[in-house]
Amino acid sequence: MTSFAQQANFHSFKTKDIDGNVFDLASLKGKKVLVVNTASFCGHTPQYKDLQALYLKYGGDKFVIVGFPANNFMNQEPKTNAEIKQFCTQKYEVTFPMMQKISVKGDDIDPIYKWLTTKALNGKMDAEVSWNFQKFMIDEKGNLVDVVSPVTSPTDKKIVNWITSK
Repeated sequence: MTSFAQQANFHSFKTKDIDGNVFDLASLKGKKVLVVNTASFCGHTPQYKDLQALYLKYGGDKFVIVGFPANNFMNQEPKTNAEIKQFCTQKYEVTFPMMQKISVKGDDIDPIYKWLTTKALNGKMDAEVSWNFQKFMIDEKGNLVDVVSPVTSPTDKKIVNWITSK
């Protein structure tokens, strides 16, 4: 396991997008990535608006947001992938990449979130997901940089300064 942990980074994983297509995270090499676990019926759900604004302002060749819907907290994401996509695009006009619904904690945790939350795997920190809309900051090389609380706005100075720093 140790050799895997030393070699693996965010770019080592493949997942499926909200439409069920394989999404290779290696395609994000060279970009800063803000990874967010989302839910449609959470008090933080209006953060979709700020996430989209952040993506419209900074997204492109150097920055991307990746949303991972999850139903781990008080059944706040009971919808299907198709329903989630419709909700995000119609209510919040989301254009950043959304992945299929996964689990972000517990026995059925997705491997990507296992890596994000486990220091032995990511080499940076243990960072259990505490609620919907927790934000993980990934650098251009696929390394975990930091984690931001679910209550923190996506347009917070800490996130914007990280995006705009060299």
